[in-house]
Amino acid sequence: MKTITRSDPSVTRPHVLRRVAAEFVGTGLLVTVVVGSGIAAQRLSPGDVGLQLLENSVATALGLTVLILMLGPVSGAHFNPVVSLADWLAGRREGAGLPLRDVAPYLAAQVLGGAAGTLLAGVMFDTAPALSGHNRATGGHLVGELVATAGLVLLVFALARAGNGSVTAAAVGAYIGAAYWFTSSTSFANPAVTIARMFTDTFAGIAPASVAPFILAQLVGGALGLAMLLVFYPTAARTAGDVVVPTQPETTS
Repeated sequence: MKTITRSDPSVTRPHVLRRVAAEFVGTGLLVTVVVGSGIAAQRLSPGDVGLQLLENSVATALGLTVLILMLGPVSGAHFNPVVSLADWLAGRREGAGLPLRDVAPYLAAQVLGGAAGTLLAGVMFDTAPALSGHNRATGGHLVGELVATAGLVLLVFALARAGNGSVTAAAVGAYIGAAYWFTSSTSFANPAVTIARMFTDTFAGIAPASVAPFILAQLVGGALGLAMLLVFYPTAARTAGDVVVPTQPETTS
């Protein structure tokens, strides 16, 4: 029986339209989980912000884990522009990361999917779309976003070396759930999610004026995480194509 490897010319990634669709749906459902659980928490535990955050963080951690397992074999389950950009940057010399031609489609799908996810959560909870009034862009919050995003990038690329999608999914979910609590910003760590959460004036929302500073902090954090990765794991670029989890290869014969 022939052994198939990623270097085999007969092995290809799933078609770009399938991967982009998976990124759209995955990011959309992730935002639906974040916003929807935030609305539910606000209604179920009025006046108790700590309990609301606990409910929101647990739902997000579990939902993200499931989404990575469900759609990772198709697109890699980036669901995050910073991860996609880091994947392209890390793997471009080795030819192992996200191809440059796929970067823009991935980013567009993630941003549009995130916005759709906010709308879906609003429909389910009978909450009309509205720009958030929740200002978050303090100095401490921006440092929190930098730390959260740097840790996320370092984590997903370090775990890609092991090639175990189940472990990666659980670890990424656990990290985001924990980062809700150990960062002052509650760990958005994702430009697409940040933009999407601008359109809900609920517990999970972020004011439009806070979006650009958050995204800047996330991009800086992503660069810092990638730099740490190359210091700790100099050969990590070889497995960039397996971020967040390996896609399921297809064969041409």
